[in-house]
Amino acid sequence: MKTVKVGMIGFGTIGAGVAKILTQNSEIIKKRLGAGVELVKVADLDITTDRGVKLASDVLTTSADEVINHPDIDVVIELIGGYEPAKKFLLQAISQGKHVVTANKALLAKHGDEIFSAVTEKGLSIGFEASIGGAIPIIRSIREAFVANRIQTIEGIVNGTANYILSKMSDENCDFNTALKEAQEKGFAEADPTFDIEGIDSAHKIAVLTRLAYGTPVSFDDITVSGISGITSEDIECAREFGYRIKLLAISKYDGEKIDIRVHPAMIPITHPMANVNGVLNAIRVCDDMMDENVLIGHGAGALPTGSAVVGDVVEIARNILSGVGERLPVGSFQSEEIKSIPLKDISEIESEYFLRFSVVDHPGVLSKISGILGKHSISIESMIQRGRGDRGKGVPLVMMCHKASEKNIQSALKEIEELDVVCEKSNLIRVER
Repeated sequence: MKTVKVGMIGFGTIGAGVAKILTQNSEIIKKRLGAGVELVKVADLDITTDRGVKLASDVLTTSADEVINHPDIDVVIELIGGYEPAKKFLLQAISQGKHVVTANKALLAKHGDEIFSAVTEKGLSIGFEASIGGAIPIIRSIREAFVANRIQTIEGIVNGTANYILSKMSDENCDFNTALKEAQEKGFAEADPTFDIEGIDSAHKIAVLTRLAYGTPVSFDDITVSGISGITSEDIECAREFGYRIKLLAISKYDGEKIDIRVHPAMIPITHPMANVNGVLNAIRVCDDMMDENVLIGHGAGALPTGSAVVGDVVEIARNILSGVGERLPVGSFQSEEIKSIPLKDISEIESEYFLRFSVVDHPGVLSKISGILGKHSISIESMIQRGRGDRGKGVPLVMMCHKASEKNIQSALKEIEELDVVCEKSNLIRVER
């Protein structure tokens, strides 16, 4: 029986999951592939810490070059994350004629074009299913299952840390800092959670999905991004009263002329298919011209869910190797000559319904001042919540749901409202997605 040989750079949480799956489930892989998959080299700066998986001593090395330059290795897996030296290692492996697999969404969002071009030029394969949604097969779905469909919308809960925090705040009525602390204690959030809670991780992922869905390169720096650190218990409670839940959404919409791509907290109706996707689960909703919508839900992170996606890519590449064929699919989903630059819609151009929260002094006439400014900017109020009377000198919350309006008008109105002497602090805006 033939054996496809694999090397791995990075032996952290996901790397340990990959190693466990390749060793523990080697027999089921053989039965399905018709060949063995052998992990022959694993490189990491730390090769002494127990990862809970037994590897032969000659498999482990502290040198990435031993993996990249190994003459028998067919596929190199990169799992160190970040931009460098991950980019260098991948390009070196490709130059050596190795197929590659990565879970590095940040690298693909920033340097995907260069890496994809190198793979295509060499006639090799790259697998990156694990870069988005963990075990959710969203990349395979876009590249293969939905290949004949014109995708119009992709929106997703693609960061488990943020989803856990918002779910905790919603279900247990706790504040943001309490929920974040618990997420860190349970290992769902990093010591420095900035990328997760400020939407950066989600933006990396939607950049990659947008490229695959519409055949256009997307600069990560052009994506409008805001996170969840400003969401309060008051926002959560008011959303519930209005019939919504708050989720951090990555959104990409194509109207045939421009792409609207952004990441921010959004209020979605409780009847929305993603409203009750809670905890560390991820969900991705794809709308197209043939099937209306499909929603994929699953574990978006963790050693075994993400490791499973990595191994799935390895096995797919192994099938190509055994069949003596190159990459069957265009790396970027579209033929390279069909990759075109599509303009992005500025955030000021979008229209949405809006949730607005103000902190105002408890004086007569405050509501009329604010509603007057909103009306001047063509913004109509759908419903409103005004809490009880506040202590002297302290603001009380005034919460509104507004009918669909332009982002430009909303921002102009908020700027004017915040200059009023009856407004105590910066207002909070949450867009509505249906």
